[in-house]
Amino acid sequence: MSHSKKLHTGFDSLTLNDSDKNKPDFKELDLGSPVSPLVTRGGSASSSANGAAAAATSSSSSSSSSSGSASGGKTTAAQLPNSDKNSSHSGELSGFSGSGPTAPRSLKPGHRRSVSAGPPLIYSGSSFSTTSNGSSSCNGNATHSVSSHPNTSNVLPSGNICPSGKILKTGMTCRVSNRTDTLGTGTGNYGHGSIVRSCSSNINNNNNNVKTSNVAVDAEEVKRAGNEMYRKGNFVEALKLYDKAISMSPENAAYRSNRAATLTALGRLTEAVSDCEEAVRLDPGYNRAHQRLASLYFRLGQVENARHHLCFPGHHPDPNELLKLQSFEKHLNRCAESRKIGDWKTVLRETDAAIAIGVDSSPQLVACKAEAHLKLHQNEDADSCLSNMPKFEHYSPSSQVKFFGMVAEAYVQYIRAQVEMALGRFENAVSSAEKAGLLDYSNVEIASVLTNVKMVVRARTRGNNLFSSGRYSEACSAYGEGLKYDSYSSILYCNRAICWSKMGLWENSIEDCNVALRIQPNYTKALLRRAVSNEKLGRWSEAVRDYEALRRELPGDNEVAESLHNAQVALKKSRGEFVNNMKMSGEVEEISSLEKFKAAISSPGVSLVHFKEASSEKCEEISPFVNLLCVRYPYVHFFKVDVEESLAIAKSEGVRTVPTFKIYKNGEKLKEMINPSHQFLEDSVRGYSL
Repeated sequence: MSHSKKLHTGFDSLTLNDSDKNKPDFKELDLGSPVSPLVTRGGSASSSANGAAAAATSSSSSSSSSSGSASGGKTTAAQLPNSDKNSSHSGELSGFSGSGPTAPRSLKPGHRRSVSAGPPLIYSGSSFSTTSNGSSSCNGNATHSVSSHPNTSNVLPSGNICPSGKILKTGMTCRVSNRTDTLGTGTGNYGHGSIVRSCSSNINNNNNNVKTSNVAVDAEEVKRAGNEMYRKGNFVEALKLYDKAISMSPENAAYRSNRAATLTALGRLTEAVSDCEEAVRLDPGYNRAHQRLASLYFRLGQVENARHHLCFPGHHPDPNELLKLQSFEKHLNRCAESRKIGDWKTVLRETDAAIAIGVDSSPQLVACKAEAHLKLHQNEDADSCLSNMPKFEHYSPSSQVKFFGMVAEAYVQYIRAQVEMALGRFENAVSSAEKAGLLDYSNVEIASVLTNVKMVVRARTRGNNLFSSGRYSEACSAYGEGLKYDSYSSILYCNRAICWSKMGLWENSIEDCNVALRIQPNYTKALLRRAVSNEKLGRWSEAVRDYEALRRELPGDNEVAESLHNAQVALKKSRGEFVNNMKMSGEVEEISSLEKFKAAISSPGVSLVHFKEASSEKCEEISPFVNLLCVRYPYVHFFKVDVEESLAIAKSEGVRTVPTFKIYKNGEKLKEMINPSHQFLEDSVRGYSL
């Protein structure tokens, strides 16, 4: 039996261009006939049955000269019951093209065979018999024997006898069986009878062939429906259809590749990798699956795997894709070099460049960026990187995949452990470090981090227990022991600063707070501890500065607001300034009369007046920020004047444009600002309030 070669066509191309690299494949099944075709190799599909019979009985037989069709003309492809007129193996979604044969469809039960091919031929051994009544009917009443001929092997019967119920493909030679065939009872498909092999096992084999063919044809229909859903962007439905096609025909590589395209569109990249790998296993020469794998591995940052499938034997890689891969390698090498010398700004720049060219789903590359932020003491940014890292369930890269000399997945856990420790999440840090150790137990860097994390956790736990017992000196020593294993732990520095303050060692407390804030700026606990220590030392200017920073970080904290106010009062007293009637403020007071306005700006201290109009969009935009400044700087008096309702005040102050802000101190105007930016306005308030 001859079988045609399966083609990987359709959307397949030999490049990885962005426009088509994630389209599904359309790899049609070649459903070859289970028996030999009934025309000679190279014969036309439209040749008449009369011509075939004439070749078989060159001597004479009037009954064998019956017409090949009811009309007496040629039998065309359109007249064949199980073939398509315009068939192709391409599987293009736009429709079939060309005139090549398609995979034939199997006859359904009860489907009557076309009579256009002439009366059916009954043969036994080396003799042929034909049933004929002189017409094209399948119900012949006479049998004419045709004696054996020396060239019988080249004789082809005029009927399309298919035990499987399928129309045979052209271009294949007839195989004559030496086994005895008999006429069975039939079911109506081939007239009154059907060909039954003398061996019953052959019947089962033919039936199995029919079932297999039917399943394959049905799977193709399901796949085509999946292709249509994919075109429409309905990837969830397309995935369901591809799942069904694979369950029907699990050994079909094209179905796996198509499902990979859909999974990629849904962002399930590692599942797409698994499908592509299976497609390549089923068909090692499947170009499209190799291309898709190369693209997926590139996005996942796996250089060697991407190169393996981009440049597999017998295939010429796309120059543009090869250039992208080489570019990624350059960025990665620069990251490795900069990482060794501690040039973390370059590491950040190179990781961003790699992500920009398409390596957008690599957990290792994101972890590298987090490591750079961590080393630059940008702990929140490092944590944000890890939080936004691509997550792929039930997938881990092969242990052969390395990243900076570590097993790829171990590197991610290695960085996560350090970020968790820097943010004080010690239990998480231990868990991540242990996972890294299990994944790459021989790596020295991972072993060192695991040891350090465990020692820091032990020191911190011991210090906390000693602090709770009031043994502050011993707690200081315990925290100091932990700093030997992690000199960048802002948590340990801040904890030790609290111990120093409990013992009245304010300078030591401020020093440890300074280190903690260099490691982690805006660390509120360190800011508060330093502000309190500065208060104890009478350093009111430094205390006010820290409380202002805390007020920005914690705008709704009343205790911080009160501490800030008290520090500001103390600062003014230390400078000999008048502080009578200076009180905390929490809202912007509205003034409508000229008398009240003059009294307000003449009150002791600094006053800010916001001249506005209710109909002005700019005034409405900046008003909430003025309210926020009122909370942040409670020692400043904030007023607002609607110039439309208080024309006398606007005229007195010469206000012609809104929003306008004026700063007064003890009745004297210090500064005027027209439509200032938020930052400029706050800087001005802060500058004149000190």
